[in-house]
Amino acid sequence: MTKRVLGLAGAFALCLLLATQALASEVTIRGHLKRTVEPGGWVVITENQKYLILNAKKFSAERWFVEGAEVEVTGEVKTGAVTIYMEGTPFEARVMRPFEQSGPGTPGDISRGLTRVLVTGEAIVQAQPDTAVLMISVVTQGKKAIEAQQENANRTDAVVRALKAAAGAGAEIKTSGYSVQPQRVFKENQPPTITGYEARNTVTVAMGDLTKVGSVIDDAVQWGANDVDSVSFTLRKDRMAREQALADATRNAGSKAQVIAAALGGKVVGVVEVQEEGFSRPRPLEGDVAGVRMMKATTPIEIGSLDITARVQLVAVIQTQR
Repeated sequence: MTKRVLGLAGAFALCLLLATQALASEVTIRGHLKRTVEPGGWVVITENQKYLILNAKKFSAERWFVEGAEVEVTGEVKTGAVTIYMEGTPFEARVMRPFEQSGPGTPGDISRGLTRVLVTGEAIVQAQPDTAVLMISVVTQGKKAIEAQQENANRTDAVVRALKAAAGAGAEIKTSGYSVQPQRVFKENQPPTITGYEARNTVTVAMGDLTKVGSVIDDAVQWGANDVDSVSFTLRKDRMAREQALADATRNAGSKAQVIAAALGGKVVGVVEVQEEGFSRPRPLEGDVAGVRMMKATTPIEIGSLDITARVQLVAVIQTQR
């Protein structure tokens, strides 16, 4: 019985010794929370050192866990730990809490009244297109494939010359489709009969002078084009419009956060995260002008505006009354 008691006492003493050694290796640091370049990474910045919190996810759900909050952390330095960027001394936290000082208005006092809100801002910016894209085809038919092909080649050559002259030196003209297809007649209980061939050569014209679109169509038809598939307008140089839409969406998100804060009787004290949620490039404005005929007047083309949409997701920190 005595030996058993001594054995239990020895085990207890050993556990106490191990616990004491573990606690002895622990340190307490005090500093401000800051995000790292690693996704989901956080560091605590003290007066003279930076500690990388290896298990920050354990505390990230706390209301006070926001960038800039002053915290007190107890844990152990893990010198053998390796991370992607090694941004600071690796540190495994056992306890983390907001650092509280006496007196109102201190960081600890403020952190207890913080909450985070997720808002989405949207903005639509209208811009005038700077490029017109025309798809113009020459369609020919013949009893034989070579007849349809040769006639198509002659007429397409004339059309391309006319397009280059009418659209100007800055226009881009290229073949976007070519085909020679048999024309078939179908009769009941009989195999299809080939009655001739159709050749189609489609040319795409991209031009920056939008005032010439109507005259370009007229010249193409005059020189042999007989199918104007489509005319569309787009915005190639969209950087300024995109940046304006993004800025407006960010301001819209910030305004929503201010409204929520006011409804809660508080104020926005910071922004934790901003992320571009989505961006919609302007969809080309399209018009069907198939069947254009020769007219003395220039073919009228009306140009509208394009919509550029941006969406931003923003996480704001709100200080509310306790």
